Amino acid sequence: MKWIMGLAFIGILVALAGAGRAMLQDGRDGAPKTNRMVRALAWRIGLSVALFTFILVAYKLGWIAPTGLPLQPK
Repeated sequence: MKWIMGLAFIGILVALAGAGRAMLQDGRDGAPKTNRMVRALAWRIGLSVALFTFILVAYKLGWIAPTGLPLQPK
């Protein structure tokens, strides 16, 4: 379970880095602009939505459980 979430986070960061690189490199020295940044950001959004959906489904199926502070003091 943790490795799926970790891979998703790594994928999101890679897509974000790719978008930043495309933003800095496209259109330099008279070269035409490409859609690389848009595609990288679309991948990032898609991976984020997929991760959020996966977390919700995993919670509903009981694969993960919330942890945190108890509601009532001891």
